[in-house]
Amino acid sequence: MRTVSLMILACALAVAGMTGCAARKPGAVSGASKKAVKAKKAAPAPKIPPIPVFAPKENKFFYYAEARRYKKQGDMAKASEYLEKALALDPESQLLKEELARLMMSRQEKDRALALTREILAENPKNINALITYARIQEDSGNLDEALKTYEKVLSLAPKRQDIYLHLGSLYREAKQPDKALGVYQRLVRQFPDSYVGYFFIGKIYLEKGERRKAVAAFKKSLEIEPDLEEPRFELLKLYRRAGASKKIIAMYEEILRRNPENVRAAMGLGLYYHRIGQRSKANALFADLGKRSLEDPKVVSVLVQNYLDGGNYKDGLVIVRGMLASGTDTPELHYVAGFLYEQTGRFDKAIDHFRKVTDTSRFYQSAVQHTAYLYQKQKRLRQAEKYLQSVIARHPDNPEFYLYLGTLYEDMKAYDKAEAILKKGIAKDPKNDRLYFRLGVVYDKAGRKQMSIEAMKTAVRLAPQNASALNYLGYTYADMGTHLAEAEKLILQALKYKPDDGYITDSLGWVYYKMGRYEEAVRHLRRAAELVKDDPTILEHLGDAYRKVGKRQKALEYYRRSLKHKKSEKEAIRKKIRELSGKSKS
Repeated sequence: MRTVSLMILACALAVAGMTGCAARKPGAVSGASKKAVKAKKAAPAPKIPPIPVFAPKENKFFYYAEARRYKKQGDMAKASEYLEKALALDPESQLLKEELARLMMSRQEKDRALALTREILAENPKNINALITYARIQEDSGNLDEALKTYEKVLSLAPKRQDIYLHLGSLYREAKQPDKALGVYQRLVRQFPDSYVGYFFIGKIYLEKGERRKAVAAFKKSLEIEPDLEEPRFELLKLYRRAGASKKIIAMYEEILRRNPENVRAAMGLGLYYHRIGQRSKANALFADLGKRSLEDPKVVSVLVQNYLDGGNYKDGLVIVRGMLASGTDTPELHYVAGFLYEQTGRFDKAIDHFRKVTDTSRFYQSAVQHTAYLYQKQKRLRQAEKYLQSVIARHPDNPEFYLYLGTLYEDMKAYDKAEAILKKGIAKDPKNDRLYFRLGVVYDKAGRKQMSIEAMKTAVRLAPQNASALNYLGYTYADMGTHLAEAEKLILQALKYKPDDGYITDSLGWVYYKMGRYEEAVRHLRRAAELVKDDPTILEHLGDAYRKVGKRQKALEYYRRSLKHKKSEKEAIRKKIRELSGKSKS
């Protein structure tokens, strides 16, 4: 039986084109009898139907399953490849088109995603998933009006989609249409009366519109639905502060802390309020407690950074930090924050004292070193900056960043030989550090060694093709020299991909077009650069040059004069341009 089974299998494989086995009639002969068989007229062999074999390459379910597998693994390129194959086998499948469109959106392939969603909507204009994908494509492409209109259509078809109400409301707020946003949130709470999020945003809009009573009512409704919420309470605190309602302010902070004694934001806010109204002992008690908590709870410093450093509220932040330090707390993180706050409030010596107390075991150490060197430099204490960085390098000889800091210091001191030497030492420690090569290229350029500068910048770009500064520097160097202009354009366009709103890179592109003789394009890009970077003398002079080439004499004079106003040195060349255009012998 085993022999027969193996034979059947072998023949089945033959039918699938996988072996050389031939189908035989019952009683067929072989070997020595072959000649006798050939001599007779053989009867036609019966036709055997092909045995079905699973062929993945022709099965849409296989492709769909593979696409999902790759998507779970995070390989979106492979996932989209398999979905495309599945769709090719079933081009009418709306499900496959929806999946593929969403995947293409995630890969930023918006044209393909848009084409797919339009196909779906042409067949079924009420397909909710396709409408949402279409709206998101329009939103990402900057077509906000079309996105808003489409989200409104989604809600008319699917009024139970809470997520769409919230997203649409945020878009109207972003578009500076608060009344429409308010209408969306009001529709949300009518559909879902227990939507505390809806009432919260209604309160936010009323607050922005200055309708205090309605804002208070909305925030209180949000809290009525979900009493443990904290954000509505913080919004109510804003209103109470504006009204100067001292008792309500203190009561609200205490209510937040009663519900959540670990709320750092509330403890800091209440401490500051006590400090402002002169109740210093209560303020100091809260700050001391925060100082002690910071030894074990990193969230304390994180909230301080988020609400006072990132928020630009430096004076209040300094009050809190000083109170925390007064409790005897002595952590590197707290000293770093103190240093930053003192720096931002212009007390540089105090800032240096705190930055230098950040130990080398702290995650802030490298940044503290950078700030310290910068502040020495800002105060023209160059020798102290040099000695400080040398001592840091002596303790940490394998950290390339410290060589970069010292090299930059030497560059600013115009000690180009020293800068070159220390940057090369850093490169020896880290040969793949593109930032060291970039700085070395700048040093070579300032020292008048143009070709060496170009080679260093090429190395920086090779090591880090996304280094926009190196791409721009190399492209601008070519443009300024009037050579390799096509390559210069390519480099600068690449830099703009990474920093599309950088005025200096935009200036470089305009200057390339100027050098190419494409003056109208030069004007367009240089005008944009002048909008992005206000009052930069080089950009203004470039724009004046471009206007001069297109025959707009008055515009050229306007920008030359503006450039001269902001130039700090080398003014004679631009004075000459002004004299030539104005027809005066001297300016």
